[in-house]
Order: sequence, then C-alpha cells, then structure tokens
Amino acid sequence: MVLTVDIGNTRIKAAVFEGSTVLGKFVFEKNELEKKIKKILKKFQNCSDLVVASVGNIERQSFLALEKELNIHFLTHEDVFPFVNKYATPKTLGIDRMVLAAGATLQFPKQNRLVIDAGTCITYDFIDEFDHYLGGAISPGLRLRYEALHNYTARLPLLALEDPGSYIGNTTAQAIHSGVVNGFVYEIDGFIDEYRVRYSNFIIILTGGDTEFLAKRLKNTIFANSNFLLESLNQTFQYKIDND
Repeated sequence: MVLTVDIGNTRIKAAVFEGSTVLGKFVFEKNELEKKIKKILKKFQNCSDLVVASVGNIERQSFLALEKELNIHFLTHEDVFPFVNKYATPKTLGIDRMVLAAGATLQFPKQNRLVIDAGTCITYDFIDEFDHYLGGAISPGLRLRYEALHNYTARLPLLALEDPGSYIGNTTAQAIHSGVVNGFVYEIDGFIDEYRVRYSNFIIILTGGDTEFLAKRLKNTIFANSNFLLESLNQTFQYKIDND
C-alpha cells in the first residue's frame, strides 16, 4: 500500500492506494499532520511507502518520526517524470503542477491535455500530445478573490463563496458574488476556448477544492476529478519505480 500526501497552501489531503485502487481519502489541517498520519497508518498497517508533494511550508523534518515505520519519498524536480519539461525556468515550476502534468500524461496518452487546478490559486498546465510540458497560467482562486476585495478596499465585506443566482447583482453582496464567481467561470472558459482554437484531440481535466462548485457552471465539456492530484501522485510514484 502507498500513502500519498498533498501539502497545499491551506490544507493537507491524503489517500491510501493499493495499486490504483483508493482505499481511503483524508483532509486535515497542517497542525494535525503527525497525529493524522499516524492514525491513517494505524488503520492501514500494510502501508510501505509514503509519497509527498509539498507546496506548503511543511518541511521534511515533520516526517522524521515516521521514517522507522515506512519509506518516505519527497517528489522533487530531480525525479523522473513522463514528460519533457519545456518550461523556460524548470526549477521554478511547482512540484504539484509537475505531478498533475505527470498524471495527465499517464492517464490520457497521445492527447493534448489542459489541467486546471482550482484551489487557493488556480493553475493551468498544458501538456501536448507529444508529452511536452509547455507551461500555462496562474491566477487567484475564488477565496483569494473574495479576500482581495475585502482587504484592499475600505468598505467591501468579506463574503463566503455563494452562487450569485444572477449576473446582475442588485445588492453589494450579490454584486461581489456575481463578479467573483462569474468572472472566475469566464476566465476558465476563456482559457479553454483559446486552447481549443489552437489544438485538436483535446481533453480538459478540472481538479482542486472548488471542482464540484465549478464543474456544473462551465460551458465546456470537462473531466472533473477533485482527487486527481492524489491519484497523480500515486501514478507518478509507480512511474518513478518503473523507470529509476
């Protein structure tokens, strides 16, 4: 069994795999890391490997207490990946984006792929049908947009995510919801439309914490999977074992 751990900017997600089958999924706060991991390992005692992708500020030392129980693997830029990295500054490419690109490459071979990860930030990562990672885009996620309106104005309130219901907001709160949510959806559909114009044989993969909220609002046909990064972590680790 393999335990995959995704350390994001806000929360930690984890999943236990046996082969490609998910046996359990977990979400918890960063300050619960050691306690939650030990609880997972107690439940799944046949776990032999722990695979970590981290963009948060949790370091390797946080896992030292677990080294006697299982093999710990931190994915880095030095690992083998199933695509050719054409990013102009490859060392600055987030490991989470590399894992998503690897999962898309392995799961959807010989296609043009756009992976959209809607979390704290929204990232767009494009891998062409020749398995070349070409780059993408980064912009603020839904929560950051709400926070920016509140933090950088004198009077706008901080709101929680809500369906605007209409494009015309007839209160300040509804205007904020309309601007944030509809603007976000327009951005995603706009990016997808640009890629569709240039590339055929195309698949769009939507993942991240806001997947469920966004999937039904997009006009484009997408493959929605909120656990795609965890699945990609497992696939990338298996690829690494087979190709090291």
